[in-house]
Amino acid sequence: MVSAGLLPRASEPGRIPFVKPLSCYTCKLNPQQAAQLERHLREHHFKFREVAHARFAGEKDQVNLVFYESGKLVVQGKGTQEFVEFVLEPEILQEARLGYENVLNPETLLPRLGVDESGKGDFFGPLCVAGVYVNESVVRAWQEAGVKDSKQIGSDRRIAELAKLIRQTPGCVYAVVPIGNPSYNRLYQSMRSVNNILAWGHARAIENLLTQQARMLPPPVRAISDQFAANKETVAKALMTLGRQLELIQRHKAEEDLAVAAASILARDEFVARLTRLSKEYEMELPKGASAAVDKAAKEFVERHGADALGQVAKLHFRTALRAQGLPEPPRQEWRSGKRQ
Repeated sequence: MVSAGLLPRASEPGRIPFVKPLSCYTCKLNPQQAAQLERHLREHHFKFREVAHARFAGEKDQVNLVFYESGKLVVQGKGTQEFVEFVLEPEILQEARLGYENVLNPETLLPRLGVDESGKGDFFGPLCVAGVYVNESVVRAWQEAGVKDSKQIGSDRRIAELAKLIRQTPGCVYAVVPIGNPSYNRLYQSMRSVNNILAWGHARAIENLLTQQARMLPPPVRAISDQFAANKETVAKALMTLGRQLELIQRHKAEEDLAVAAASILARDEFVARLTRLSKEYEMELPKGASAAVDKAAKEFVERHGADALGQVAKLHFRTALRAQGLPEPPRQEWRSGKRQ
């Protein structure tokens, strides 16, 4: 009998591949399930402890469990897989999920494009948009590889490692659209909206990706991106000839989709590489993000290279650009629902 966590891959019938034992598992519990789990832990002599924002937490035999006020359960430790398969699923959840994620949610295996960007909130450096095509074989190759939203990855080095893995995965097709600072600033002057620039970048990435559709087997059925604008038509109207042939899905937290997560990694890797090159070219560190350290670096840049050069390395519509040049900032506009910059 094959355990739920060690199912053979569909592409390798009859063969049971080596899979790294599960060491972390999360799920949601309803109040009845939570009460039943707590009762099980007490009956089986788990050692209880206090954890912030948790209703209860216990540990025993290389298993640590924390059930949070939000309803989220986190199971960790070397005994995680055994606990999930032989206690949590049959006794508490009363359904088998582990190893059946693709069966429970078959859409995860559909051929599709994912699109995401990096650099939108960074004063220094470009805006980079990436698109990634995945199919069933690509999804299965990444499910144990740690491909996830780039914002959840702690180091540029790990981003680079995953970006290399994504680019080298057989069946994966990708395209990256870097919008350098001079081009970005020109686009902002004409479009007057970050969302419009993002819409153009996403549409361009989809179009560039679809010029390679002969390599996409089977062809994609949809494109998925984060919903960054209040009106979904912002991106839909920006789509180009090839992009209009696909179903476009925009949703919040789209990075939870593996294709979008991969795109976020490629976009971030491109952003980091280009920001590093700019730092070397101008012989000073250009920090990421927007902060006091960025303000300080912006002022130093203007002192060393002049205000006219700032547009070569930075996004000039940020207030940081005005502060760096000693110019007055316009009054802040009150944010209104439905209007997002």
